[in-house]
Amino acid sequence: MKLRSFCCAAVLIGLGVAAAAQAPEKITLRTVQGDNAINSIRMHRGHDPEVQVLTESGEPLSRAIVSFLLPASGASGRFANGELSVTVPTDEHGIAIGRGLVPNQIEGQFRIRVTASWQGLHAIAAIAQTNAEPPLKTSHSKWILVVLLAGGAAGGAVAALHGGKSSNNSSSATITSGVSIVAGTPTLGPPH
Repeated sequence: MKLRSFCCAAVLIGLGVAAAAQAPEKITLRTVQGDNAINSIRMHRGHDPEVQVLTESGEPLSRAIVSFLLPASGASGRFANGELSVTVPTDEHGIAIGRGLVPNQIEGQFRIRVTASWQGLHAIAAIAQTNAEPPLKTSHSKWILVVLLAGGAAGGAVAALHGGKSSNNSSSATITSGVSIVAGTPTLGPPH
């Protein structure tokens, strides 16, 4: 009976030593996605911050608790829950994602504070992002089209006033609204 108790105690002590040897002394955070990302204010599109929690030897930690915290003022945003912060557990690969980030209406750079906790151990990181208003698409071809349409409309009005007949005289027709159109060849050029 003493031998059996001794064997069980030795096995339990051995398991305790093995468990103590496997417990990490330190955890770290590695940014997977979202660092230095540019969020679109106009399109209300942000980049979800994504981190991985690792042991000191580089092994992923599942079920670690990770919090993402956005600034309360200035350039910032909201998470899918409508709040400035979201707390999520890591998956089996040690990954945690602050889902649904939507930028606010303020342009500028900001930092997302990330904290991870696992069995009394803690790690802190920061993820930098920028809220920006993308430039509006402008095209010279739009202005050319507007000028051509206006010229075509003026030419059509002149032709309608003359009943489709050609005229070599330089008479002008007056419209009752007080606007006068002079017959002749329309010319397009830069504003005077």
